[in-house]
Amino acid sequence: MAHLLAMTLLLLAGPSQAGEDALLAKIHAFLYEQARASGDEVVIEVHPPRASLPTCEHPTPFLPNASSRPVGRVSVGVRCGDQGRQVRYLQAEIHVTGNYVELARDIGAGEVIRPEHLTERQGSLGQLPQQTILDPGQAIGQQATRPLAAGMTLQRHHLRPRQLVKRGQRVVIEAQGAGFRIAREAEALEPGGKGERVRVRLPDREILEARVVGEGRMTVDF
Repeated sequence: MAHLLAMTLLLLAGPSQAGEDALLAKIHAFLYEQARASGDEVVIEVHPPRASLPTCEHPTPFLPNASSRPVGRVSVGVRCGDQGRQVRYLQAEIHVTGNYVELARDIGAGEVIRPEHLTERQGSLGQLPQQTILDPGQAIGQQATRPLAAGMTLQRHHLRPRQLVKRGQRVVIEAQGAGFRIAREAEALEPGGKGERVRVRLPDREILEARVVGEGRMTVDF
């Protein structure tokens, strides 16, 4: 019934207004899909274009800055037409309420984050820095890049992968490919955490790059 009423209002508003309302509804639905995973409550306000523009046929919304968390004031693009060659930009406000992570106690530089070091808070995510960690799982097992004080809102640049390989350490490198597997010792030329690629020196002085897979263990894929 509500859907039927909304369609009736669009028809009564006239083709131009109906087209704009349909465009705003499309953008609203798109932004909701982008933001709903960030928190428990999402409120979206899409600002209509200031100038009167032709109807946007086959609108396809997108976020110009897709790497940023969709919260706060954002710019949203819309491709119009069959080929999407016409592009418009509108402004929107996305208010998200959800959980984020704070430190429960002081953390020293290099200390590995454990569950008891963290506490979850709830609030407006739009008031927080873009790099704020929302999920404790993103922090547990990571290493502090510098001393961190209790009560701080934890951000991604505060952490790095825990170092499993130290500079100058003797490590084991596994090289594997189709039908073979070789293990050799080498010297790590730089530190690294799990998944990071670091340079190592083989006994014959050859230098290559390997990926950290565990404590003192690295791999080279062929």
